Amino acid sequence: MNPAHFFTILRIFISPLFPILYLGYDWLGIPLVSLPYLMLSLLIISEFSDVFDGFLARRRNQVTDLGKVLDPMADSITRISLFLTFTQGVVKLPLLVVLVFLYRDFFISTLRTLCALRGVALAARFSGKMKAIIQACVAFLIILLMIPYTTGYLSLQLFQQISLFAISIAAIYTVLSAGDYFYSNRIYIKKALETL
Repeated sequence: MNPAHFFTILRIFISPLFPILYLGYDWLGIPLVSLPYLMLSLLIISEFSDVFDGFLARRRNQVTDLGKVLDPMADSITRISLFLTFTQGVVKLPLLVVLVFLYRDFFISTLRTLCALRGVALAARFSGKMKAIIQACVAFLIILLMIPYTTGYLSLQLFQQISLFAISIAAIYTVLSAGDYFYSNRIYIKKALETL
């Protein structure tokens, strides 16, 4: 366990707090107008820990196999937990759109694991990094939009429409990034799968 791993695991432990706060704010006695600020704080901590763990690992020369597995897993758990949470309550994102993120990460992770077991390392793609940035931006946008909604400056209908539009763009790019990943690594994937 090194400092980079600590920040990665911190993201995993933060993830369940999103649904707890968003779905249980009333039971917890949290005013609705305070909810977006609490969720925004959690998301900022989560995203900064994502940047910080990679920085620490490279700076201290502590890039490990465990870190290579934990980091993308923590990213997936954090963002998918948040977007699944937003299929409920006032945001009401379509579940099918959010499942695009889940299935993409599942298939890519499974494929990378199968290839790694056969000695083929699949490199990360720039499109994958962009996918993560776009998803993070959408998460920030939805939470930021909750502020004018909870204070009465944004209607529920417009809030939901903007959220749906933003998440749809992220879903489309997520599919494109998966296609880019498969196409760019097609030779290595074929080589690894031929030994199955």
